Amino acid sequence: MKIYFIWLIGVILWNFGYPIATPIEDVVVAILLSLLSYILKQKVKILN
Repeated sequence: MKIYFIWLIGVILWNFGYPIATPIEDVVVAILLSLLSYILKQKVKILN
């Protein structure tokens, strides 16, 4: 659940911090945030 909140905060910061982003920029950032979420999930599994 913590990883979801990190992802959500990233999305909120992106949308409010850069509101004039083009649709392609939104897609690229969404993909990057998804990859970050996946990597964090893998790291958490290793630590447990």
